[in-house]
Amino acid sequence: MFLKPFFSETSAGVEITPAQASAFAKDIAGDFNPIHDEGAKRFCVPGDLLFAMAVSKYGLHEKMHFSFEGMVGPGVCLQFPDTQEALAVTDSRDKTYLKVTQSGNASHCAEQIESFVRGYVAFSGLNFTHVVVPLMQEHQVMINPARPLVIYDSMSVELTDTDFCKVELELVSKTLEIDGKRGDATLEFKLTSDGRQVGTGRKTLVLSSLRPLEEDKVADMCRQYDERATLKAS
Repeated sequence: MFLKPFFSETSAGVEITPAQASAFAKDIAGDFNPIHDEGAKRFCVPGDLLFAMAVSKYGLHEKMHFSFEGMVGPGVCLQFPDTQEALAVTDSRDKTYLKVTQSGNASHCAEQIESFVRGYVAFSGLNFTHVVVPLMQEHQVMINPARPLVIYDSMSVELTDTDFCKVELELVSKTLEIDGKRGDATLEFKLTSDGRQVGTGRKTLVLSSLRPLEEDKVADMCRQYDERATLKAS
């Protein structure tokens, strides 16, 4: 399984070190959010890694919904329960971090699951510059530039055709609903394989501490993000 370098499993549960989480974010997802940096004060494991581990463990179902309930910090020992239609990934104190609902036929084909996971997390890794920033500019708001935090809320997928090996994701629409200082960004996407559509999906992100847009500060956030990506590439 291609995810093995990014977690450790013992009889006590599953642990993800900051180094493993940071490597997944940068090398697999192309996500350069500083909260995934090893040593970051507010470090958290990428939600996309939890999603990827869940799909790899439970299979690729025709219908899946992932609800992110909390941020996984360093030293957390995660508990992935046995397969069931509705399940929760918790820690040793029963704090829930991820809820998963799944139904329909399931595929456990390693090649298919890897393609789906890689396609999704690559799409997800582009969300800040390709989705969040344009939405903020459209609605003339921005997140706190000193603490640019965008929270992963939920994601759902419905597959209409499971006869594929390789899959790609394409953004269909994006919206932002604002309620005071909170914004809910919704991304609609489709999944295609060899030119045909095989499914649809929806992802929701939460933008907090919204304030009036300042173009220079948004540009600075983008510049810093791009510099981090360029530094990694070099």
